[in-house]
Amino acid sequence: MPRRTFAWASLPDEQLLRLRLKNLRVTVEGTWLEECVSDLHDELAERDIRLRPHAWVSSEWFSPDNTPGIAVPFYLAHPRLMKLEKKMILDVEGGTRSECMAILRHEAGHAVQHAYQLHRRRRWQQLFGPSSKRYPRYYRPNPASRHFVQHLRLWYAQSHPDEDFAETFAVWLKPRSSWRTRYAGWPALKKLEYVDELMTEIAGQRPLLTQRERVDPLNQLTETLAEHYRKKQDLYAFDTPKTYDRDLYRLFSADPRHRRSQPASMFIRRYRARIRKLVARWTGENQLTLDAVLDDMITRCREHNLRAVGSERKLLMDFTILLTAKTMHALFGPSRRKWIAL
Repeated sequence: MPRRTFAWASLPDEQLLRLRLKNLRVTVEGTWLEECVSDLHDELAERDIRLRPHAWVSSEWFSPDNTPGIAVPFYLAHPRLMKLEKKMILDVEGGTRSECMAILRHEAGHAVQHAYQLHRRRRWQQLFGPSSKRYPRYYRPNPASRHFVQHLRLWYAQSHPDEDFAETFAVWLKPRSSWRTRYAGWPALKKLEYVDELMTEIAGQRPLLTQRERVDPLNQLTETLAEHYRKKQDLYAFDTPKTYDRDLYRLFSADPRHRRSQPASMFIRRYRARIRKLVARWTGENQLTLDAVLDDMITRCREHNLRAVGSERKLLMDFTILLTAKTMHALFGPSRRKWIAL
């Protein structure tokens, strides 16, 4: 928990959202993030990797290609900001210790790549592809592919060669990950074995890139929190499909005989948080996107006067399956391209 106190911590949401990011004045130092970064350094030291990525607070997670460091999103530096993030985005990326460490290992992969210029090696390019490849605005992953490790959600290793390496490095670095057993028989094992050989080769070597710049530090960001969240919410927004009316009719009833039964819209509202969290966990979709779909489903149920009839337990299970199926179709169907955060 932070050692410093901030006047804005007691402000209501509407006033807090008017603040500029730079006026938050939060830092990594003195928070739980400092210990996470220290643990990351310990993991690197155990592998005799001399690089110690520096960390600073910015608007989001990233690792620049011109300095071997890691930017951490501001909301993780204070519980009040994490609460606001949860309200605005319905999720707190990196908000638990295990998730924070997973992302830090991924970003450390980027830092190691650039610090040692690993992407210039021919074998690296053969296994991961050219680092110079343009980052796509969208990508459509193959969930069944065994050519990539699975670390962060949405099969992020498939988005770009640099992300493929960072994900592979993160799996390799994690203590007691048993990657040889976990990926036995997978083509991705060749990448893990190469990373293992490569890290042995550079062990003890001084990084080629050593400057400790801070790119887009929080104290230089002039947009308000409201503006920041407006942009962030737009990233997850998409036109919700209107193809589930028939499925809603299969789950719920429009028969006048059941007019005294619980409205289907009320049923969905009561379980929405539970269903949203569960489907997000298994599909990788952002909760904010799922919430928009649930809002639309509630509206459709209300417009058609649908009723929740029968066992609530079975209805809950069937509705969760429906939302999961529609989410997977939206993610991987022919008309959907998935946004990637750069």
